[in-house]
Amino acid sequence: MIEINALHKYFGKFQALSDVNLFLEKGHCYALIGPNGSGKTTLIKSILSLVIPSSGKIQIDGKVWGNNPEYRKMIGYMPQNPRFPDSMTIGQIFSMMKDVRGEYVADEELIRSYHIDQMSHKKLGTLSGGTKQKVNAALAFLFTPQILILDEPTAGLDPVSAEILKEKIQQERRRGKLILITSHILSDLDDLISDLVFMQEGKIMVQCSLDWIKQETQQHVLTKAIASWMKNQNVDR
Repeated sequence: MIEINALHKYFGKFQALSDVNLFLEKGHCYALIGPNGSGKTTLIKSILSLVIPSSGKIQIDGKVWGNNPEYRKMIGYMPQNPRFPDSMTIGQIFSMMKDVRGEYVADEELIRSYHIDQMSHKKLGTLSGGTKQKVNAALAFLFTPQILILDEPTAGLDPVSAEILKEKIQQERRRGKLILITSHILSDLDDLISDLVFMQEGKIMVQCSLDWIKQETQQHVLTKAIASWMKNQNVDR
């Protein structure tokens, strides 16, 4: 569904991505992890065409889209720090997004689960961080995308709300969606992901299944498996 070949990105003399090659398939949930500054955000923004790579190729659904924005209709993006206009209400932001999108099949499950429809009159600038994150999540899933890119999705959510979102992610994976998650809370990923992509210094250090790394390290908890693998590979944290 997403194929990345020989991707490089320079910001001046700084190389943010170095020969990145990835193949991400439908029906899989990938954890994209690595230390700060490893290139995760640049990679995600490259997939979304928010950053233009210096060289290399990104194919989505078998096609190189270039500057054609149509492919973004396949993607639901949940940024880590959404920037909502403070003066708009929740209802207005959803109406605006629906108008921009045009035709779509709505998925309003999270709107109902988080009771967002009952808060439509509230201005976004008055919302708590957790409520903004609920709105952020509901918008990512709203247009029934085939690809979900979720950046720190449970950050700021209370345990009940985080569990609702995790159940939704699991449900969408069972429906055959491609899901890419970045998170520093590795314990949140254990029940969600099928595969792991570890980055460091702009490079892909390993892409593997969750089962493989657990078997390789003889660790059954994700955090311990990753720590054990990093130690064996002499990878800096």
